[in-house]
Amino acid sequence: MSAYVQNVTFDCADPYSLAEFWSKVTACPIAKGDKPGDKEVDVPLEQNLNLVFIRVPEPKAVKNRVHVCLRPGGDRDVEVDRLLKIGARLIADRRRKGGTGWVVFADPEGNEFCLLRGISRHKGS
Repeated sequence: MSAYVQNVTFDCADPYSLAEFWSKVTACPIAKGDKPGDKEVDVPLEQNLNLVFIRVPEPKAVKNRVHVCLRPGGDRDVEVDRLLKIGARLIADRRRKGGTGWVVFADPEGNEFCLLRGISRHKGS
């Protein structure tokens, strides 16, 4: 027997606003019926996985112990620009010659996530 990942959950101050950001990142809509002011908001992904945003009273205080890694479907540099335009904040640019490396961002509430190299450059890692 094995288990599968059902949700990746983000504690946050404003679930709907953060879900709107991640909805733009993933190009997946917020779950039907979820609305501003809800204590929990979901973004169902195409891979049978949900991003879940839950209101908590305390602010983020330290670096994430777990984070999301994204792989762009096209050119990574284009995706870096797109993420910055929709509200991501650049934390560290670890891109290297030849297309390897990654870029570290923070979402609007400070949760870190990485953008890896594009699928066309991906070689099993």
